[in-house]
Amino acid sequence: MAPDQSLFYQPLRTEDGSPTLVHPVFGEAYSSRHGAWMQANELYLKLTQTHLHPSPRVLEIGFGLGMNFRATLENCLQRGVYLEYMSYEAFPVSREILALVEVPLCPQARLIWAEVLANWPLHPQAPLTMEGAWGRLEVRFEDVTAANFPAQWATALYFDPFSPKVNPEPWQLGVLQKLSRAAQQGAQLATYSVSGCFRRDLLAAGFTVQKVPGVGKKAWTVAEHLGSTISLL
Repeated sequence: MAPDQSLFYQPLRTEDGSPTLVHPVFGEAYSSRHGAWMQANELYLKLTQTHLHPSPRVLEIGFGLGMNFRATLENCLQRGVYLEYMSYEAFPVSREILALVEVPLCPQARLIWAEVLANWPLHPQAPLTMEGAWGRLEVRFEDVTAANFPAQWATALYFDPFSPKVNPEPWQLGVLQKLSRAAQQGAQLATYSVSGCFRRDLLAAGFTVQKVPGVGKKAWTVAEHLGSTISLL
C-alpha cells in the first residue's frame, strides 16, 4: 500500500488563522506565514484589481492548494460576475491534500470547491476543466517553460510558484515573455517576490514594475502590462 501523502506535508497555521502546508521537498510553505487567506485576497485578488473587474480572466502560475482560486471565486460570486480561471501546476498534490486545507466560504463557493475536489484526478495529466453558471476553471498540469498560454487572454496574472531559490524554472525570462503575450493591455501581475533579477526580467518582458508594501516586513511586486501607470491599492 502506498504511504499516505498527508504524512509528508507539515501543517502550518498562519498568522491570520488560515491554514497552509509546508512542501516536503521544497521546504517552503504554499502561502505566506503572515496569512494564507490574507495573501490570496490582498496580494493576488486586490493588487491585480480582479476584485473590481466585471469579467475577470485570471491566468495563474502555481495552483498549489487552490487558495487563490477560492478567494477569487468567493469575490466573483459575491459580485455576481462570471469568472474564467486558468491555472498551471507542475507539482499537483492529491485530492486528500487539497481537502486538508479548509477556509470559510459562502455556501455556493463551498459547493463549487467540493466539486473541484470530487473531480480532481487521481493521476493528474489531462487538464481538469469545470464550468457552470459561476464561470469556468481549467487547471493544466504542465511545466510552464514548455506550456503555450492563450494569446492576449488574461486580465490578471497570479504569479505564485515556489521561490526562485528552490524552483527557478518558472521565474525565467522566457516564461515572463510568454506571460506578456498572454496578457491583455493593462493586465496586472502580482507576486510575493521582489527579487531584483526577477523585476528586471519583468521590465524586459514588457511590464512596468513597482515594489509595494506587503505585510510585516515583506514587500510585494505588482506589474502592469504595456507600460501603463501602476496604481497602488
